[in-house]
Amino acid sequence: MSGRRGSLRRTDRRDGAAGWDEYAPFYDWENARTVGRRDVAFWRDVVGRERAPVLELGCGTGRVLLPLARAGAAVTGLDRSAPMLAYARARARRLPAARRPAIVRGDIRALPFGRASFGVVLAPYGLLQSLIDDRDFTAALAEAARVLRPGGLFGVDLVPELARWDEYGRSVRLRGRRPSGATVTLTEAVRQDRRRGLTIFDERFTERRGSTVRRRRFSLTFRTRSMRRVVDRLERAGFRVEALLGDYRGAPWDRRAKVWVVLARRGRSARRAKIRSPF
Repeated sequence: MSGRRGSLRRTDRRDGAAGWDEYAPFYDWENARTVGRRDVAFWRDVVGRERAPVLELGCGTGRVLLPLARAGAAVTGLDRSAPMLAYARARARRLPAARRPAIVRGDIRALPFGRASFGVVLAPYGLLQSLIDDRDFTAALAEAARVLRPGGLFGVDLVPELARWDEYGRSVRLRGRRPSGATVTLTEAVRQDRRRGLTIFDERFTERRGSTVRRRRFSLTFRTRSMRRVVDRLERAGFRVEALLGDYRGAPWDRRAKVWVVLARRGRSARRAKIRSPF
């Protein structure tokens, strides 16, 4: 165990953005076999009701961004990873010019947009859990509030089950083919620092096509915060929680839910949600 804790310390010193550049070629392949598109319709409905310019934080390869754009939303996607954005831009070029989203490389802790530029800001699929440091988390919430119009909506999607995963050594988790015919194998290990709420995925992707073999190794680190802490930080940043949901169909939040969705409004005028379940 002492060796494992030492390894955790080495990983913790890295920024939460580490590993995503290396993940880019395999992100869509893996997510098509795991999360898929089950959250896309939810965010599309949320954005459709707001009818306002949208900013997606951590848009990656465009998994959520592009369906929003196809539905007619005026949407901007931002991500720190240039390789991830290269995939998003390539896909955006297939859309009619009038439906193409703006795609910007930037840091969610220091957004390159003016005050009150958007009516909706989204942080889907655990994006904020890549902010390991509390100062980074606070900065990202402050920036989301700054670029939102008064009364604008902030949508946050968290993956709380990460903290409950059992640790395991390297094992094959997924195997399948790409449209190109190449075979991809994901070998993965999981480590936990439960005291600090950190979950570390050590990933190895092996891609074989004929006699050519390509391997990518990297680690992704996520931090799971309690709902009480998330709500508290949102309120400190100037938000009022409007809804806490436990799935993408609108069920009320419960701490045992596999998905935690928070919808909050910027400004004092927003009505605070009635939280039915204890933290």
